[in-house]
Amino acid sequence: MGAMIGTAGGGGRRRRRGRRAGVINEINMTPFIDVMLVLLIIFMVAAPLMTVGVPLDLPQTKAAQLNVDQKPITLSIRQTGQVFLAENELKDDEIVPRLGQVAKNGHDERVFVRGDKKVDYGRVAQVMAIVTSAGYKRVALVTEPERR
Repeated sequence: MGAMIGTAGGGGRRRRRGRRAGVINEINMTPFIDVMLVLLIIFMVAAPLMTVGVPLDLPQTKAAQLNVDQKPITLSIRQTGQVFLAENELKDDEIVPRLGQVAKNGHDERVFVRGDKKVDYGRVAQVMAIVTSAGYKRVALVTEPERR
C-alpha cells in the first residue's frame, strides 16, 4: 500500500477559501427600477400640462382653484367667437346635441366654459345661455389665477 504524499485529502487540487466567481443567473433590477421612477416623475410633472383644448388667452382673477373629482366637459370660445368642444368646432345649434353625447351624468354633468379674454362678453353669455337652457345646472367660467 502506497502512501499519498503531498495531498491532504486526495483530489489533487487545493481548494481556496472563497468560491470562485461564476456566471450570475439573476437579472439586476436596479437600473430598470431607476428608469421607471424617472419616467414616473416625468409623467407626473407633464400630466397637468397636457390639457386638451383650444389654446386661449384666459382672463386672470383672484378666484381659488376648483377641486374637481372627474374631468369636466369643456367648451372653449375663441377671440373670433368660435365655439369648440375639446378641439372640434361647433355651431350654436350643435352645442346641445354634442353635450348630450358627451355627458355621462346627463344634466348633472359639470360644464366649464373657457372664453378668451378678448372675446365679446355677450358671446360668452350667449353660449352659457345655450348650455343652461338645455338643462345643465353645473356651468362655470374658467379663468387663470392672477400672477403676482
